[in-house]
Amino acid sequence: MTTKQRYAAVIDWFEHNMPDPHTELHYDNPYQLLVAVILSAQCTDKRINMVTPAIFADFPTPADMARATFDQLQPYIATVSYPNNKTRNLLGMANTLVEKFGGQVPDDIDSLLSIPGVGRKTANVILSVVFGKAAMAVDTHVFRVSERIGLTVGSKSPKQTELTLTANIPEDRIARAHHWLILHGRYVCKARKPDCLNCGLTSVCRFYNKQKSQS
Repeated sequence: MTTKQRYAAVIDWFEHNMPDPHTELHYDNPYQLLVAVILSAQCTDKRINMVTPAIFADFPTPADMARATFDQLQPYIATVSYPNNKTRNLLGMANTLVEKFGGQVPDDIDSLLSIPGVGRKTANVILSVVFGKAAMAVDTHVFRVSERIGLTVGSKSPKQTELTLTANIPEDRIARAHHWLILHGRYVCKARKPDCLNCGLTSVCRFYNKQKSQS
């Protein structure tokens, strides 16, 4: 099977089985999603959705959060991973939005990457989910699933995976493909034990067919 054929088969399967995927983080505006994505690093969306309502209620705008102190904000974040670091990142993010971007979340990657707590993955989530741009955010799920299926082969970094995926997925499907791969990795192609028996991609999956040939 060629790379082009594999991509076509994978995209076709997801188009029919997951036509309208969405992030599982809860948010109502770009600022809220940025807060949630910063908090979600190495933490579950379920946990983040438990803590963000209180944050959004008490710090409804970047200006409100920028006025907060570390000791005022940190208790809201105490139950997520790396709470002290994430508290500092949120305060830095809020101050940067206020001071550099008029309290608005910017819509270009260079500006987003200048914000504390925002790496390439977070920036691409915002570009894709909020602004509908053809951006591929690569988290651990996307990195793992892409390699297992065979969409990437021997990728050494998330950025390499991102570039390979965006080079091979049609531009109008890239934003959805980000969610396809995340959700597939979260619920089917799990890290420790992929659920191959309930996966509809086994016919084109490089990992599955390699395992099958060795059994």
